[in-house]
Amino acid sequence: MTLRWLGNNSWEITGGGTVILIDPWLTRFHTGTYTPEGAPPDVRIVSDPARIDPYISTAKHILVTHGHYDHLPDVPHIARRTGATVMGSETHLNLLRALGAPGDQMSLVRGGEYFQFDGYTIQVFRSTHSTQGGKLVFPGTRPASVPKKPRVIADLVEGDTLAYLITIGDVKIMNFGSSNFISREIEGLRPDVLLVQPGGGSTHDYVPRMFAALGEPRYVIPTHWDDFDEPLTAPAVDWGGLETLRASVAKASPRSSFVVVDHLERFTPR
Repeated sequence: MTLRWLGNNSWEITGGGTVILIDPWLTRFHTGTYTPEGAPPDVRIVSDPARIDPYISTAKHILVTHGHYDHLPDVPHIARRTGATVMGSETHLNLLRALGAPGDQMSLVRGGEYFQFDGYTIQVFRSTHSTQGGKLVFPGTRPASVPKKPRVIADLVEGDTLAYLITIGDVKIMNFGSSNFISREIEGLRPDVLLVQPGGGSTHDYVPRMFAALGEPRYVIPTHWDDFDEPLTAPAVDWGGLETLRASVAKASPRSSFVVVDHLERFTPR
């Protein structure tokens, strides 16, 4: 079983006879997110197959953690290309349909689902998104009906946040999609591989509470730590959270191996 980092919170997990993608976003159109001003809400959404297809040709499942612009825009193209089933909340799936995703490949999940497939399982958990100064960026939901086609990044609202635990063989892999979580949802899960994001400045005791709930994974792999306005074909550029996360993990979970992978690199748990 291997994990390949496709930048941001985009992961390709291969094993158990399947390929699972988490938040696959490879177009990386310029947003200004990591500038002092942040991303303007009227930045146009772009999804470019020429930037996607060299890296993704097959998948069985696409797991969506939330609806923001650095997670969702490439999912419709990848779903059409691969035929993968897409798991997400009602809002996520409505936004994806509005962006042209095939409706018959959408699988609504709310948290609490535990799917058994041949050689692997996928569990879904209710989660929550990080905030800036106590406020969520681009909040909101789009329930009940498909909205107008999203044009700018402010149209891609969070739409609830989900976490996923993937088990292939005897290896458990956990991903939250944001630097926040609900402790009671994840208590005692004991993943072997934890994909964890830097940040969480407004989240109370972010890293200590996480490891108190999950235990000490064998491997902690940082995710969502690169400046995604920089190209996927170049080495990842840290936006400033990586070393702080490394220190926090070392204190909270000293027996865990902190493993940094670069763009397009693979990691195989031993």
